[in-house]
Amino acid sequence: MSEENKKDKKKKDSGSKFDFEFKFNFYWVYVIIAITFIAMAFFPDLAESERSLSSSDFKEMLSEKDIKEIVVVNREVAEIYINPESLKEKERYKLVKDRPFGSTLNPGPHYLYQIGDLQNFEQNLQEWQKDFPADQRVDIRNETHKDWADSVMWLLPFVLIIGVWVFLMRRMSGGAGGGAQIFNIGKSKAQLFEGDTKVNVTFNDVAGLDEAKVEIKEIVDFLKNPKKYTDLGAKIPKGALLVGPPGTGKTLLAKAVAGEAQVPFFSLSGSDFVEMFVGVGASRVRDLFKQAKEKAPSIIFIDEIDAIGRARGKSISQGANDERENTLNQLLTEMDGFGTNSGVIILAATNRADILDRALLRAGRFDRQILVDMPDLVERVAIFKVHLQKLKLDADVDVEFLGKQTPGFSGADIANMCNEAALIAARKDKKKVEKQDFLDAVDRIVGGLEKKNKIISKDEKKVIAYHEAGHASVSWLTEHASPLIKVTIVPRGRSLGAAWYLPEERQITTKEQMVDEMCAALGGRAAEEIIFGKVSTGALSDLEKVTKQAYAMVTVYGLSDKIGNISFYDSSGQNEYAFNRPYSEKTAETIDKEVSDMVETAYIRTKKILLENKDKLEKLAEELLVKEVIFKENLEEIFGKRQWDKEEEAIKEPILGETDKNTVTEAVSEPVSDQEKVEVPQQDDTLPQS
Repeated sequence: MSEENKKDKKKKDSGSKFDFEFKFNFYWVYVIIAITFIAMAFFPDLAESERSLSSSDFKEMLSEKDIKEIVVVNREVAEIYINPESLKEKERYKLVKDRPFGSTLNPGPHYLYQIGDLQNFEQNLQEWQKDFPADQRVDIRNETHKDWADSVMWLLPFVLIIGVWVFLMRRMSGGAGGGAQIFNIGKSKAQLFEGDTKVNVTFNDVAGLDEAKVEIKEIVDFLKNPKKYTDLGAKIPKGALLVGPPGTGKTLLAKAVAGEAQVPFFSLSGSDFVEMFVGVGASRVRDLFKQAKEKAPSIIFIDEIDAIGRARGKSISQGANDERENTLNQLLTEMDGFGTNSGVIILAATNRADILDRALLRAGRFDRQILVDMPDLVERVAIFKVHLQKLKLDADVDVEFLGKQTPGFSGADIANMCNEAALIAARKDKKKVEKQDFLDAVDRIVGGLEKKNKIISKDEKKVIAYHEAGHASVSWLTEHASPLIKVTIVPRGRSLGAAWYLPEERQITTKEQMVDEMCAALGGRAAEEIIFGKVSTGALSDLEKVTKQAYAMVTVYGLSDKIGNISFYDSSGQNEYAFNRPYSEKTAETIDKEVSDMVETAYIRTKKILLENKDKLEKLAEELLVKEVIFKENLEEIFGKRQWDKEEEAIKEPILGETDKNTVTEAVSEPVSDQEKVEVPQQDDTLPQS
């Protein structure tokens, strides 16, 4: 660094404590006015007490002929003016001699004297001056003053009320700008992208959504080249609804449309229509479509449309959602009502399509429902390639490898993982992001922060080791359980130990596969009972997962012989607020009994597997106590190769710290107190997509 740069840096550093940018805000004027009024009302002139005269002082000044003039104001207070010669010569007047802000002589009034009754004061004044020569007597001059502060003070409450009301109206109507006026509260709050306000996102920035991009590109292409479609008699779709889990890129796809389409693009959220005033939501819908029609052809994008599009008539309390339903009714009318709505295309996004009103989803309003689902392996690799472009990567980083190790990750998860890996590399003062940084990033995101300094007793550590070894052993010895990646007894987040698995990417699951997964989850508790003859609270997450999975098998998937081919799952969401169950008490007892038998059968099978391999279980636990972290290769040395693994699918290299958002099937947790619930990473068996 050159000397000049060093000096500039020192100047910046030295001035950083005191340098700040002054920005004027018009609201400060209101604050200053309010403080002024308050000071006038509650803090009178503090100098009055120092300038007040007693009767004896007044008589003394009068006798010494120091008083030049007496002015009685409003028949209440006498203002005393002192002779200039006395002010200069006598020490007693030094406090009132000079002006408050300057060194010039104070013209007065210098003192105040409470006269009481004016007639008595005049008589006393004549009595005190009866021996004075006529030319030295001081006469009284009466004046009447109107105190403007008193006349204004009664207006202060009204001014404050009006000011607060105006301020609230401006805030609720959108703050500063065109929509900040009181009467603009019903105006649309949509952000318009047109002309200079272009969006920089294009379809090239959206990876892994090839099918969705085809249909969205078609809408954009229609707006650019309408003759290509109209010559064949085709009409442009009126609306497209993007549906999918959070983080899959619905809003990003809409941003790409805004960047690619050369037409006005209105963007807003469903909550922008919601307001505390009656009729505001419907008014904003009308204003939005009015603006869009004036700029047609145009596109309107409503993010999180479920805020106003929830099905009507399903509120717990009658009339609680009248305003929201009025807004929805107006939206339905504008999208496909009696009036014409040509040239305006509606895009919307939601992850709760099951709760939307059926009238909103019909053809003519949303002609297309585009599923934006979780990315598969090929799509994850494409997403990684987009997010890795900005990173300085080491040569050992393999994009295909990262894609294989992250099943269940959404696009947002992958972006977060790449950023976290860069932060970890920077923390370690690396010049490039290495493969290990990505693996550590996944561990950090899924398992939480590593806590090597957590105080754990020797006996507790032994229980945790056998618990984790039980999970690893059962998952290795059952056919359909997910392949093990890594086992650790190092605390992470709220868990005291965890096992990472790599589940295969499948769309449907059989009963045998679910039973094997239940056995693998119960392996920790079974190992504790076999080795120590007692169980602990460490199996909290295991029992929670197994119980939910068993109930899902019986009541949702129809995998129970006693209940039969019946599912009580409601995909429409109509029973969301129902207080009764869709089955009888007798059926409920049968379900509970079937779930209990299913879990106990899996537990007995798990214990049998571990008892047959007790020596290997102990060897694995002892190795885990020594190394704290073991990998797939360590299990192969103890149990041999897993006979169900396919060679082409096997991971051929050790994965250090490998984990996955949906792979952690077990974690030993701390005991749950009444005040605190323990949340641990675990596999979440979600319902298959319809």
